[in-house]
Amino acid sequence: MERAFWQDIADKILRKERAVAARNAGRIPYTAESGAFDDMAEKNICWWTNGFYAGLLWQLYGWSEEKIFRAAAEKIEEKLDRNLLSAQGMDHDSGFKWLLTSVASYRLTGSEESKNRALLAANDLAGRFNLAGGFIRAWNDGGDGKTAGWAIIDCMMNLPLLYWASGELHDPRFAHIARRHAETARKAFVREDGSVCHIVVFEPQTGERLYSLGGQGYGHGSSWTRGQAWALYGFALSYLHTKEQSFLVTAEKVARYFLAQIPENSLIPADFCQPPEPAREDSSAAAIAACGLIELWNATGSEAYLNGAERLLRALAEKRCCLSPERDELLENGTVAYHDAGYHIPLIYGDYFFTEAVLKLIGKQTFLW
Repeated sequence: MERAFWQDIADKILRKERAVAARNAGRIPYTAESGAFDDMAEKNICWWTNGFYAGLLWQLYGWSEEKIFRAAAEKIEEKLDRNLLSAQGMDHDSGFKWLLTSVASYRLTGSEESKNRALLAANDLAGRFNLAGGFIRAWNDGGDGKTAGWAIIDCMMNLPLLYWASGELHDPRFAHIARRHAETARKAFVREDGSVCHIVVFEPQTGERLYSLGGQGYGHGSSWTRGQAWALYGFALSYLHTKEQSFLVTAEKVARYFLAQIPENSLIPADFCQPPEPAREDSSAAAIAACGLIELWNATGSEAYLNGAERLLRALAEKRCCLSPERDELLENGTVAYHDAGYHIPLIYGDYFFTEAVLKLIGKQTFLW
């Protein structure tokens, strides 16, 4: 590992983010335009990414103990109370929002208010569990039940909120739900070659697996790279929390597939099955996968995972990373979905996972999952 290189990158991120936090205190960004963050607190307080900037701030506070990061993160957490009070705004992404805000705050400051928020979110997430199918329902619909049987691979990353709640309350029911969902996802989402589906539709009354949908990838049966990354990191985290060997086997299976698909330039496409044109890249998928690969290296000792993570992160650091304090975004060339009209844009979750991965490499990560 080139520790000196990553220490330099981490130091530059810290310097940049001091300036970014100073001019964006309390703002909840999703993307940036012309170097300036937007604010989802005004646009959509229930948006799924609304915890990631706070998570980045808590990571930096955990390392540096600089109050500017804590203060900005706490403002975001308070604003998300509006989401906690919205039944329609609560969904499968509660982990993304309250692990990176309230659980982070509780771990680093001992705040009982933060603990309460996180437990409220965990209880809501557990309530989305479909007993017949063994899955946590994804999005809400208009009350007509049309998506009552939908589950998505992204939810693997939200399960740690349930594992945390079980540990905090000494109550296994949350972990039972998380583990059951992970077992269902292992069987229903992961293909033989290690690629994964984005969306799987179950019959909500019986739990029967009906079919899969292409979702945000190139098409049905393709390999949406952020979904691959969610699976890689998500199964690694479920292994970390449960020590269930099948989850480690699955994480490694997905990881081998991901590593085999990395192109020569080490920049990850939006879908591993996409055609040459139009070419779409997703820097966020690379950053998420790198985090998962580092955890697999920690779990197995295999240098192949560490080498793969460093390859992805070095490509981002050298080609897709904006370290100027004058601009708010960190990573460039994120793509939400292959067919979106907007692509190659900054995405706050890319910034978060890149920062987390770099801090992992220098031993300064605060574990938030």
